[in-house]
Amino acid sequence: MTVKFTLNGKPTSVDVDPATPILWTLRDSLGMTGTKFGCGMALCGACTVHLNGQAIRSCITPVSAAEGQKITTIEAQAADKVGKAVEDAWVRNDVAQCGYCQSGQIMSATALLKNNRAPSDSDIDAAMAGNICRCGTYVRIRAAIHDAAKTLA
Repeated sequence: MTVKFTLNGKPTSVDVDPATPILWTLRDSLGMTGTKFGCGMALCGACTVHLNGQAIRSCITPVSAAEGQKITTIEAQAADKVGKAVEDAWVRNDVAQCGYCQSGQIMSATALLKNNRAPSDSDIDAAMAGNICRCGTYVRIRAAIHDAAKTLA
């Protein structure tokens, strides 16, 4: 079945089983490897992308849910004012350690800042609770989100 959606601002169609998770559609069918596979059960957040601006776990969301919708991936973050501010803050705060979870972390942080430009520590903790970092960079992640919020104020 052909599924049509907008991917990073461009009309896209892909011929896949509609039950295929968005993650595998992005990685295997479209060759976009910025979105990572982590747990496969929506527990770690490594696969986070935006569907119509909302952070979702692409490992459990069937591509059929994207029919006619807008998907944004880490590859398009820098094209967005908020996404660019988050990426720049990530670099300034030297957030990444091993880096594997970072695309999902950045996607969740961007979704947070699009809805709340002045998040408190508890807002950040709640928004980022579904994103796990095995390296334990949570303090730097929180600092980067506050840094990005300041640049957007």
